[in-house]
Amino acid sequence: MDTSPFITNDTIVFGLLMLALGFIFYTSSKKQGFWSKFYAIVPALFVAYMLPAVFTTAGLIAPEWQTVSDNGTVTEHSTSLYYMSSRYLLPAALVLMTLSIDLKAVFNLGWKALVMFFTGTVGIIIGGPIAILVISIFSPETVGGAGPDAVWRGLATLAGSWIGGGANQTAMLEIYGFNQKLYGGMVFVDIVVANVWMAIVLIGIGKSKRIDKWLKADTSAIESLKEKVSNYSAEIERNPSLNDLMIMAAIAFGTVSFAHFGAGYLADFFSNVVKGIENPTTKNVFTFLDSEFFWMISLSTIIAILLSFTKAKNYEGAGASKFGSVFIYILVASIGMKMDLTQIFENLGLLAIGFVWMTIHAALLILVAKLIRAPYFFLAVGSQANVGGAASAPIVASAFHPSLATVGVLLAVFGYAVGTVGAIACTILMQIVAQ
Repeated sequence: MDTSPFITNDTIVFGLLMLALGFIFYTSSKKQGFWSKFYAIVPALFVAYMLPAVFTTAGLIAPEWQTVSDNGTVTEHSTSLYYMSSRYLLPAALVLMTLSIDLKAVFNLGWKALVMFFTGTVGIIIGGPIAILVISIFSPETVGGAGPDAVWRGLATLAGSWIGGGANQTAMLEIYGFNQKLYGGMVFVDIVVANVWMAIVLIGIGKSKRIDKWLKADTSAIESLKEKVSNYSAEIERNPSLNDLMIMAAIAFGTVSFAHFGAGYLADFFSNVVKGIENPTTKNVFTFLDSEFFWMISLSTIIAILLSFTKAKNYEGAGASKFGSVFIYILVASIGMKMDLTQIFENLGLLAIGFVWMTIHAALLILVAKLIRAPYFFLAVGSQANVGGAASAPIVASAFHPSLATVGVLLAVFGYAVGTVGAIACTILMQIVAQ
């Protein structure tokens, strides 16, 4: 079956996404009328995420599709825009946003950030088995299956993805031997539920002051960091010259280049180290170390932090974080185009498990945030560091302020580290309740 969208050329799709972003920024700059009221309720970042999803749902563009030749040969196609955005623009954005970081002030944010991160992890661990119990009451066949087809085995891959990321998800697929022919259904649930939850988190950012007031949160450390960075930016602010722009591009993409170079060697090295581990469980715990994406993000962030102690920090005055924000918005748009809104109504049983699961994760985060009076920032970033990993945690963090992007990355690294262990704990509980 031919599933080609109306536009298949990446160059045209990229232009369409940029036009959409331009429209969003133009309308969000209006101080009066309909648009000012609209963006007072709906954050621009959320619209940047949803508008490409509408394009995909309407069949205008697509993340992947099939074509059928005259002789019946089926060919798979996919866009490379998300790969480009996540591998090139995301690390470049992290570099530009981290140049002006005050590392001491980041650590002064305190223990609540870590508590909210691990709360999110616990929410995923207990959410899976509880979701199976709840759905089994209404639809026992949804959580059934035997052997490699057992649903709990497939849900193990969701636990890996929602605590660590893609590498941890693959590790769980290998550990529990889920039927790979059915794996696509789990990937579908992962995409839909995680993207819907991210959309809700983004909407909350626009109401963060009201939420913080309800949580009775102490936001002084966050505001202090934002104020310190803003004051520093104001002190050194200047109109960027061509010289500034070219040097910032060199710093950003030179770092990205080095990070990719180093990531290849480190991933190969640790891949051999991991293969040499005899214990299967221990082996899979450290699977994330052979992920090039993990090393690429980590190296980019480390280099950017080191640069923040040099004169490169002064390029914040020429708008380094603003250019980083441009890259982040392009990444958000490319993530949004992966979402077909009509798919929400397909495979409702598995989706129900996913949404109940994510609801438990969210409820626990809200409860603990209320108890320890943690700001919404810690709730949102702690959640996305689990569910979205290094691709989306910096997006959510930088939506509060560009200077906070590094916090998202640091927490996402914790997610990589605890992902497989947490997912195994979750799967053991899911196996118990599914039998």
